[in-house]
Amino acid sequence: MKLYTKGGDRGRTSLIGGERVCKTDVRVEAYGTADELQANIAYLADRMLREESLAIYVEDCRRVCSRLMTVCSLLAAGCSCEYELPKISEGDITWLEGRIDALQSELKPVDCFTIPGGCELSSLCHICRTVCRRAERRAIEAAENYEVEKLLLVFLNRLSDYLYALCRTITERLDAEEVLWRP
Repeated sequence: MKLYTKGGDRGRTSLIGGERVCKTDVRVEAYGTADELQANIAYLADRMLREESLAIYVEDCRRVCSRLMTVCSLLAAGCSCEYELPKISEGDITWLEGRIDALQSELKPVDCFTIPGGCELSSLCHICRTVCRRAERRAIEAAENYEVEKLLLVFLNRLSDYLYALCRTITERLDAEEVLWRP
């Protein structure tokens, strides 16, 4: 089987179930952004492997990437899709909330906004966080026009919170300067 089909040469693609849509369709934008987020989080995990104090968070990132694959498949489902697709569950949300709470419990509280920076890995994590926010916005836009699983939206919202807590944890674990916004 060839990798290329030439089916998208005219700017159209197929959703799961066979529906043909423009590559700028809001659903394609949504799952494409979630895919971009997945790639960035995988890169973050690979980079964290080089830091012994961060290796414990790599499994979190891999689990998140697996769930993001589910998010992508749900967003890529066409209106006539009859396939049984995996779902985002309440357990996925609860797991993220537990991880956020665990990270937060070890961090000093801050009374102002943090600014990306301080070290390369923290900045990379902030990139993941901002791509996650964009993925959430694209998924919300898709949900305004098509049926989108509501827990998928909750998952993306909670994931950006997890990534923020992870950014701060990375900064602390690497003994980097946390850049605080001082207007």
